[in-house]
Amino acid sequence: MQILPRKKRIRTRYTARTADRFELYQIAVQSPESDLEFLSRVYRRRNGAAPRHLREDFCGTAYLSATWARRAGRTAEGFDLDADTLAWGSVHNVEPLGEKASRVALHLKDVRSPGRRPADLRLAQNFSYWIFREREQLLEYFRSARLGLARGGLFAIDVYGGSDALEELSDTKRLDAGFTYVWEQERYLPGSGEYTCHIHFRFRDGSEMRRAFTYHWRLWSLPELADLLREAGFRRVETWFEQTDDEDDGEGNGCFALDPTGETCRDCSAWIAYLVAGG
Repeated sequence: MQILPRKKRIRTRYTARTADRFELYQIAVQSPESDLEFLSRVYRRRNGAAPRHLREDFCGTAYLSATWARRAGRTAEGFDLDADTLAWGSVHNVEPLGEKASRVALHLKDVRSPGRRPADLRLAQNFSYWIFREREQLLEYFRSARLGLARGGLFAIDVYGGSDALEELSDTKRLDAGFTYVWEQERYLPGSGEYTCHIHFRFRDGSEMRRAFTYHWRLWSLPELADLLREAGFRRVETWFEQTDDEDDGEGNGCFALDPTGETCRDCSAWIAYLVAGG
């Protein structure tokens, strides 16, 4: 499955008793440097200049925002409703920036709330916006995202699909960091799109952290999302699909190509794409 991690680093001995679930999530799921480089490139392609202000919706530990703010001239805002997760991110990701920490503002607010300033880039990653299971809720969010952009600003969401996405299954990935990441799609109801998923972590000592994270979502299709973005007022919506290096194993390589129809992924059982909207 393409939602599995692509590149990891930290080498520490983890156990279910000693591990921190937020740290494990960042190692196993997130790749902020490559994601931000890709989206900045798309922004420069559109505007001929570099983006400066980032807004991260459903920011969780604000790992993305903190990574963004490391470079000079960049600022970031993160929005989330989980106070404990934001507090962890403030201590572990923002405060270690030192003087640069002032470039990041974290808000314990609904993602439909206005920010301090218009965003050059606004993101909702890891399918977090699937928490909106009603069409009108998601449309309201997309409208707020458009209104919160600066001139030339872009709004980007990632999308997961393919035949595997519709199955009730588990997939595992053993990481160099010393633990195994488990993605479980426990329940999918095709009539309503209701989708229940979990993340588990297994460790070399035989222990396991079950249901470290649980999600109750609606599985939205890419065409539905693109239509909703246009209905929300975005005039230009681009589709970028993750590419693969090896046609035999189908693993995503972290590189995205502009592909309006998904021709490059038509035979993929699972794929990741970005919808990038502007105007």
